[in-house]
Amino acid sequence: MANTKWALDPAHSELQFKIKHLMITNVTGSFTDFSASLESEGEDFENAHVSFEAAIDSINTGNADRDAHLKAGDFFEIEKHPKMTFESTSFKKDGSDYTVEGNLTLKGVTKPVTLDAEFGGISQDPWGNTKAGFSVSGKIKREDFGLTYNAALETGGVMLGNEVKIFGEIQFAKQA
Repeated sequence: MANTKWALDPAHSELQFKIKHLMITNVTGSFTDFSASLESEGEDFENAHVSFEAAIDSINTGNADRDAHLKAGDFFEIEKHPKMTFESTSFKKDGSDYTVEGNLTLKGVTKPVTLDAEFGGISQDPWGNTKAGFSVSGKIKREDFGLTYNAALETGGVMLGNEVKIFGEIQFAKQA
């Protein structure tokens, strides 16, 4: 069977993350400039291959000062590391959903990660385009990628948690 190529539909996709702040709440951020492609055997995604890239400069936490700090040397160092990438090594069916394993490169460090991809299904839009949807989630430890900035709190604990939760609502368009 011939491979089917799918391209990200950026108008219907989003990528967010959450991290603990002051040990009491989560701060949510997103990347607004990202791309992805997926290649599968027809409309079965078992053993598919996915590639992803995000511009770190597009980070948005709803606070311009915080975003500027995240782009600077304490965190992402966007002058040296302007993008993050993911390349899958495995795309396996897990019930009606998928487990995606691959290599995430962030701030010049590449580490294996595992993501859960809840399959939303395949549908046609009003213009006849075939779309596939996934809700993606996972966790990484930011310190594994050299994102070690933190501050001790007078009350105990630290300003930022190490665990970063990743959430994506991803829609792909089937390519002709």
